[in-house]
Amino acid sequence: MSVSKPFAKYEWQLAWAYLRAKKRDGGISIMTIISFFGITLAVFALIVTLAVRSGFRYEFLQTILGANSHVTIYNPSYISENGAKSRLIKNYDELVHRISSIENINLASPIIKSQVMATANDKNVGVQILGIRSKDLLEIPLIANPKIGIGDISNFRAGIALGSGIARELQVIPGDTIKLISPNGLKTVFGTIPKVEIFEVIYIFEVGRYDIDNTRIYMPLGQAQIYFNKSNGVDEIEVFVSEPDNIDEVVIELKSLVNPGSLFWTWKDRSGAFLNALKVEDNVMFVILSILVLIASLNIVSGLIMLVKNKGRDIGILRTIGLTQRSILRIFFICGAVVGVLGTICGVFIGCIFILNIDPIFNIISDLRGADIWDPSVRYLSKLPARLELSDILLASSLSITLSFVVTFFPARRASKLNPVEALRDE
Repeated sequence: MSVSKPFAKYEWQLAWAYLRAKKRDGGISIMTIISFFGITLAVFALIVTLAVRSGFRYEFLQTILGANSHVTIYNPSYISENGAKSRLIKNYDELVHRISSIENINLASPIIKSQVMATANDKNVGVQILGIRSKDLLEIPLIANPKIGIGDISNFRAGIALGSGIARELQVIPGDTIKLISPNGLKTVFGTIPKVEIFEVIYIFEVGRYDIDNTRIYMPLGQAQIYFNKSNGVDEIEVFVSEPDNIDEVVIELKSLVNPGSLFWTWKDRSGAFLNALKVEDNVMFVILSILVLIASLNIVSGLIMLVKNKGRDIGILRTIGLTQRSILRIFFICGAVVGVLGTICGVFIGCIFILNIDPIFNIISDLRGADIWDPSVRYLSKLPARLELSDILLASSLSITLSFVVTFFPARRASKLNPVEALRDE
């Protein structure tokens, strides 16, 4: 036979004939099916895991960076006029003006922060109050444009804005009133009297993160200063930047603009440990699922070894009529590679369909179990996040195909090394 180019048409035809061969003809149809489904399921699991991993990290970062400050500035402690230790920032207007002059600063907002008890409809819940200027609240991305927003945020000066979890717990809607009770109220000779005031609910927001939606209330800064007896200052200054990943460089610039000895608390300080733990978990899960793909790929080896054994006579004849060792290697390599590639394609397809419909699927599972399988109080996000990214799809596909090619090579090489004389003698 004349020398032909690699992966010639006849090589594909022979490989396809072997893949379709029935068991009685020495084929491996059952092993081929098992290998195909094994790779499909392994790639499906890898795609789903990578998508959930990407979605969880993306949603978590979005809520961290979209509803919380990127860096918080605290005043150094000092002795106030009444002899008590304080961190109150009195020159906050001047500091905000200085900070806003930095090029990458999107927002610098003076904040009053405290914890109180909220009550309405004979129900009580502990909440965190953030006193903030109305114009600043409109600049916080996930509050001004939340996943769910009820009411008129532009009328914020007339009342308060609270998370959807608090609203559900207290059974209130915009237009209703709630009572806020602060333990740090009026000081008398008989002790401290809790301060109680009634506020109208103007706006209800849901950002999709449990610890924000269920604990946070925004109050106009002026009202917060009066309510918490801090009319001449604020507790902190919250800063939002355009490039949160470069927050350490921004802090260096801020140190020269704020009060000497000021303390800085960045989003990395607040959530860095969790994100690092999440990264370690991601890497471990990827390694485990890669091993699963490898195990599924090894089914191809079993099938090809059986095929080589059953097709010994055919190999001897092909070698006798002029096929080279490399040509035999390519024929059997195609047999294994086709199974790996087709299994990978089907796994990616099913995985993508699953991720695109993950919410309805989880709703069905929850209905069948009679309970919600996703607890937002534990995982902080209101629903299971999943985000399909091209890089994850390419990573899963390339891993599966590469492993399939690698494990296929060895039995294919064994077939090419088979002595035609010995093969025909056995027949």
